Amino acid sequence: MGNNIRDFRDNKYRRSLGVHLTSRDIFIKYIFPDIQDKLWAYTWIDLFAGQGNLILPILNSIPLEKRIQFFIDHIYLCDIQPVMVKNCIINAKNYGIPIEVANKNIKLRDNLESFPDFLNNMQFPLYHITNPPYLYLGYIRKHKETQKYLEFFRGKNNGYQDLYQIAMINDLRNEITNLIYIIPSNFLYGASVSNKFRKDFLKYYIITKMTIFETKVFEYTGTNICIGFFTRKKAPKSENLKFKGIKIKKENVIFKKEYKLKPEFNYRAGSEIDEFLKKFLVQKPLKVNYYLLKQEVLQNKGDNEITVIDANNYQNNKYQKLILSINDELKKRIRSNILYVRTVDTGSYEGRVGLSTILKDFEVDGIYVSGNTYRTHPIQVFFEPVITPDKQLLLKDFFNFMLESFRAKLDSEFLTTYKYSDAEYTRKYLGLTQVRKLIQTFPYSELNDEFKEKLNELIENRDFNSILKFLKACKDKSN
Repeated sequence: MGNNIRDFRDNKYRRSLGVHLTSRDIFIKYIFPDIQDKLWAYTWIDLFAGQGNLILPILNSIPLEKRIQFFIDHIYLCDIQPVMVKNCIINAKNYGIPIEVANKNIKLRDNLESFPDFLNNMQFPLYHITNPPYLYLGYIRKHKETQKYLEFFRGKNNGYQDLYQIAMINDLRNEITNLIYIIPSNFLYGASVSNKFRKDFLKYYIITKMTIFETKVFEYTGTNICIGFFTRKKAPKSENLKFKGIKIKKENVIFKKEYKLKPEFNYRAGSEIDEFLKKFLVQKPLKVNYYLLKQEVLQNKGDNEITVIDANNYQNNKYQKLILSINDELKKRIRSNILYVRTVDTGSYEGRVGLSTILKDFEVDGIYVSGNTYRTHPIQVFFEPVITPDKQLLLKDFFNFMLESFRAKLDSEFLTTYKYSDAEYTRKYLGLTQVRKLIQTFPYSELNDEFKEKLNELIENRDFNSILKFLKACKDKSN
C-alpha cells in the first residue's frame, strides 16, 4: 500500500482500493441531523474511515471538557491504508483529542477480511456509519492489481457482486443493529449486480430513509451514490418495505417520494414496470433474439450482397459500413427484421434508449457484429415469428411510448444508471431482458387492421391508461 496522499491521486492505485473519500460536508448536511439526539447512546464506528469525516465531526457537538472521555467511550475508527490512519489521528487531534488517546481508538485494519469481534464487547451498542470501498466484481476479475479481492466473493459470499456488499453482509452476520452506508445507487436500481444481495440483506433490515444523489459527489468517480439508513428487524422476514426517499438532482433540485420495494421483484426500485410486464405478457409472445454475429454470416455465405454497419468499427463519430455476401435465407432474415435497440442513453433527448429503425438511422440493411458483443452498441433485433414491417413500426412506437411513460412515472428508476455525466438528464442503461419483456406485451397476434388503427391512435394521443385497457381487451380476446 502507498504511504502518502499522492498515491491516492493516482487513478490506478485508487481504483485498486475501491476508495472514494467522503467530505465532512456530506456528514453534516445529510447524516448528522438524523443522529444528533442519539450521540451518547451508541459507540460510533467507521470500519472504512478514511480521514474520519463521517464520525469525528460528532465531536463538535460534545463539550470540550467531556470530549476526550466521549472519544474513549463512543468512537472507534480504522482503515486499511496507513496514510489514512495517520491523517485520521491528526484530524482527531484537531478536535482536541490527544494523539496517545487517538492511537488507541484509530487502528490500521482490513475489515473486509474479517469483522473486529472485540467491538461486540463495547459498553454501548454499535452504530456503523461508513463509506465502504466499492469495486464491481467484473472489474476485480479483469485487473491484476485487484484480483486479490476475489477471495472475498467465495464460499458464503458467492453470488455477491461488489466490495460494498461484502462490508454490509459482514455487519449483518455480526448483528449490527443500526447502519448508515454511503453506497452506489445500484443498491436500489441494479438488477443482476444487486438482486441476490438485496434479497439476502433486506430480509434482515428495513430501510428507514434513503438520500439518492444524481449529481457528482466524489471528485474521482462518476458513480451515482445514495445514503442508506438501515435498522435491523427483530426477526428475519421477507416482506414489502416502505421508506421515504429524497433524490438530489442537478442544480440541487430535490425530489421526494415514498418507495415500496417488493421481495417478489428482488426489492428493486421501480418494480411497477415489472408488475406491468408480468400482468400484460401476451399468451403467445414474440421470441426475441439479438445480434447478427460473424459466425452466422460465415455459415450462410452466398451471392447476395447486403450493406451493414459494423458495430465493432466506430471511427470518426460513425459506424463503418461494409458489404456482406450471404445466402437467400440470411438475406431474408436480415431484411425482414428492420429494428434495432439502443440500450444506453446518449445524453440527448433524441438519443434515449429504445427501438429505432436501422434503415432510417444508418441507411443500411443490418447491424453486423464482427467481434465481441457489447451492450453499449446498437443491437439488431430478430423476431420469431417474423412480423410485417408495419407491425414492427407499430411495435417500435408502442415500445418507446410505454418506456417513456414509465420513465416519467417512475423517474427512470427501473433502469440502471449508466454513469454520471453533464447531460440534461441522468443517463440510463436498458437491459436486454427488459427489452424482451416489454416487446412481449405487444399483442401482435390480435392486431387486425381495426386494432392496429386503434392502438396507433392511442399512442398518438399519448393515452397511457387507455392503452392499458386496450392491452387488457386484447388479452381477454386471446383467452
